Amino acid sequence: MTETKGALDGIMVLDLTRILAGPFCTQTLGDLGADVIKIERPGGGDDTRRFGPPFLKDDDGNDTIESAYFMGANRNKRSVAIDISKPEGQALIRQIAEKTDVVVENFKLGNLARYGLGYDDLKEINPGLVYCSITGFGQTGPYAERPGYDPLIQAMGGIMSVTGAPEGEPMKAGVPIADIMAGMYATVAICAALRSREVNGEGQYIDIGMLDTQAAWLSIQAMNYLIGGENPARLGNGHPNIVPYQVFETADGHIMLTIGNDAQFRKFCEFAECVELADDERFATNGGRVKNREPLIEAMKPVLAAKPSQVWLTELERLTIGCGPINTVEQVFADPHVQDRGMVIKMPHEALGGREIPLVASPLRLSETPVTYRHSPPVLGSDTEDVLRDVLDLDDEVLSNLKEDKII
Repeated sequence: MTETKGALDGIMVLDLTRILAGPFCTQTLGDLGADVIKIERPGGGDDTRRFGPPFLKDDDGNDTIESAYFMGANRNKRSVAIDISKPEGQALIRQIAEKTDVVVENFKLGNLARYGLGYDDLKEINPGLVYCSITGFGQTGPYAERPGYDPLIQAMGGIMSVTGAPEGEPMKAGVPIADIMAGMYATVAICAALRSREVNGEGQYIDIGMLDTQAAWLSIQAMNYLIGGENPARLGNGHPNIVPYQVFETADGHIMLTIGNDAQFRKFCEFAECVELADDERFATNGGRVKNREPLIEAMKPVLAAKPSQVWLTELERLTIGCGPINTVEQVFADPHVQDRGMVIKMPHEALGGREIPLVASPLRLSETPVTYRHSPPVLGSDTEDVLRDVLDLDDEVLSNLKEDKII
C-alpha cells in the first residue's frame, strides 16, 4: 500500500512567529504535512509558554512550564532555540532560509529587516521563497507601525460594535478570533503562493494585516452597511437579516432556534400551536419578520417558555427545523457527534516523559492527503541540534561552540 502523504509534504517552513496569529497559521501548515521549524528565544521562547494557568501537570500533579495556550497552536513543529539578536544567530537563520520554502513572521514592522532577515534580504539568497508577514495593521498605511493585539483589532475592526446585548456594552468574542482569522487568511495566501510558484517558479511576499482581515470577515454586517448605508446595531443573539434566528428561554433553560425560511416558520407555528403568528401579514415573510422583529419575538417568548428544552430539541429536529442546545465547552467535547468526528486527539509529550496529552484535532478532512500528527507541541529548544545537523550539516564541534557562545 502506498504511504499517504500530506498536501504540503516536502515543504519546509521557517516559523518566526509567536503568540497566536502566526503560530495558528504555521500549525495548520504543519498539520497539512509541512516541516515547520519554530525559532524561539533561548531561555524564554514563545511568550505563550507562560500564558497560564492552566499548565500541563507532571506525575505528581504539579504545574510544568508548558501552558495549555501554547499547546493550542504549536503542534507539528520542531523547536529551535536561536538568539537572532546576535550576528551569529542571524547568520544561522539566513542559512536555514536559503533551504526553506516558506518564512512566516509576525514581528513589528521593519524589525526583521534590521537583522538582515526581511523579505528583500532573504529573496536574494532564495528567489523562490514565499515570505509571509502578519502584523496588526499591515506594511503600509498610517497605523503600520502600531503593535496589533487581538482585542484592539476586534475593537477597531467593528466586530465589537455588533456583538453584545442592545442595551449593554460592546462585546468581544470569547476566543481571540481576530488572531485566529488572520492566521487562517495567512494560511490560504501561503498555499496560493506555493501553487503559483509551482506554475511560474517564482516566490513572493505576502502582507497580512489583522485589521484588514477583521474588516473582511465582518462579512454580511459589512455588506449590510455598504448597501444599506446604516450602521448595524447590536442585536444580542439575534440575526441581522433573518428572524426568528436567536436564543429563546424555555421552561428549564435556553435553546438556539434558527428558522431559515417562511415554510419553516409556518411549520414551527403549527407545531407550537401559535399559527396565528404565521397568518399575521406582519410576520408572513422573512422581510416582514425582520421589520417587525420586536413584536414577533415578544409574542414568541411565552410560547417557547411553555415547554422544556428537550421537547423543543427533539420535536423540532424531527420537523427539520433548526434548533440546538447551548453547550458549555465541556458539553461540546462530550457530544457524541463531536466524539465520532474525532475532534480530540492524544499525543505523547516530552515534558511528561511521553505521557499523552489531549489536543484539539484539525477540522480539515482531505480524502487523499489527510492531515497528520507527527510532533507534539515541542519543549523549548528540544530540536535545536537535530535541525542544525539535518538542515545545515553542522558538526558537534560547531554546535558546541554555538552553545558556549549562547547563540543557541
